[in-house]
Amino acid sequence: MKKIFKSIFIISFLLISCENSKKEESSTKEDSTEIKKEEIATTISDTIPKNKTSDFIPKGFKLLEEIKGDLNKDGIDDCILLIKEINKENIVQHEFRGELDRNRRGIIVLLNENGNYKQFLKNIDCFSSENEEGGVYYAPELSVEIKKGNLYIHYAHGRYGYWSYTFRLKNSDFELIGYDSSDNNGAVINSELSINFLSRKKIIRTNTNENADSGEEVFEERIVYIEKTKSLGKLSEIKDFDDLELFQ
Repeated sequence: MKKIFKSIFIISFLLISCENSKKEESSTKEDSTEIKKEEIATTISDTIPKNKTSDFIPKGFKLLEEIKGDLNKDGIDDCILLIKEINKENIVQHEFRGELDRNRRGIIVLLNENGNYKQFLKNIDCFSSENEEGGVYYAPELSVEIKKGNLYIHYAHGRYGYWSYTFRLKNSDFELIGYDSSDNNGAVINSELSINFLSRKKIIRTNTNENADSGEEVFEERIVYIEKTKSLGKLSEIKDFDDLELFQ
């Protein structure tokens, strides 16, 4: 009988010890999880800028849009400000369209350094207003995007196609590394152009099916190499995107 009680005692002791061990292990895991959560929260807190983007908007300008994304590939979001001048002298009366704001637009690039925005680049009037003449169509729509560490400046012109500039941060500026455009007739693509300024390769695709509907285009492709003597454009030096010549 004593042996039976002893065995029961030993088994009970082992079960209790095992249960306590599990509780301690669970408690340790919870503590570890809490520590990780605190570390993540601290890291996120360290990367949230303490200063405001509005601090960088020049006097006489207003903010149109903020675009967030990683521009220097450090894993932290930077910021692009699309701005517009405020000048009553550039408000005009159009014969058919009424009052138009012809003030020009610009761009400011802010990098997030140690939890503070710092101005990296400013070009305050490189874009024309959104109220320019569009010929037989409305004026092209400007949009700015950050993707895979690159800065994209895109003009959409509805049924007539689009054109887009790709910039990459290098040294103390953003260098133009790519250009893409599409000449459309509604949903039908007439031609496409793609220029890689790093490889100096220009690809021209022309639709040879004159009676094509959308998706029925037959493209003839031609590759041309740009002279190496041509220098890359820099975002800070572009006076007017409307006048930008890209060896087309």
